[in-house]
Amino acid sequence: MASVILFPAIDLKDGLAVRLEQGDMARATVFNRDPAAQAAEFETLGFRYLHLVDLDGAFAGKPVNAAAVERILETVSIPVQLGGGIRDLRTVEAWLEKGVTRVILGTAAVRDPDFVKQAAKAHPGRIVVGLDARDGRVAVEGWAETSDIAAVDIAKRFEDAGVCAIIYTDIARDGLLKGLNLDATVALSEAVNLPVIASGGLASLADIEALLTPRAKKLQGAITGRALYDGRLDAREALALVAGR
Repeated sequence: MASVILFPAIDLKDGLAVRLEQGDMARATVFNRDPAAQAAEFETLGFRYLHLVDLDGAFAGKPVNAAAVERILETVSIPVQLGGGIRDLRTVEAWLEKGVTRVILGTAAVRDPDFVKQAAKAHPGRIVVGLDARDGRVAVEGWAETSDIAAVDIAKRFEDAGVCAIIYTDIARDGLLKGLNLDATVALSEAVNLPVIASGGLASLADIEALLTPRAKKLQGAITGRALYDGRLDAREALALVAGR
């Protein structure tokens, strides 16, 4: 089995690296005014993949923090996955050409599944579907709206489309350090034939240990944000734990 990937998150708002609580733009904490420096720090610590989100873009429906993303791409050599405001094939291809390894499509997975399938067919292995859920129902438009569609139903739409992974975020836990919703994430991974990445609430080494248990064997990894920034999760300890599984 491939080793679990820990994805440190850099969420971009007004060109800064921030963390939100439950996706609320009014509850943003600035953790680094230089996102590229933050990315370089994560690479130096030994992380092997970065997770970037253009928060302003997610609400605007188009890239807003492009300059910050481009500086990060120029600064690090590790792969980067990017989401937020990517709603058409032209934008997907522009980011791939600039050096993004994987593009995350969230709102589009609900609003325009044919576009997601088109993108996945054109760029196999490089399209990730992001499913951000409240009580199992998927939210869109930067989490501003909740649909009536279950996350598992949307995930199943893309099983044979060439999508390389599903990111499942529990909005109720995101940024609150309550621990991963592993029950829901594992249930999703068992319902589809795609790798699933856990997101929302990762708080401590206990969450990392839970990722390494047999029940979570189908998970590709987990995204970690606030716990890294405020020191609750020691990056070197977490990476050593994963490496030593």
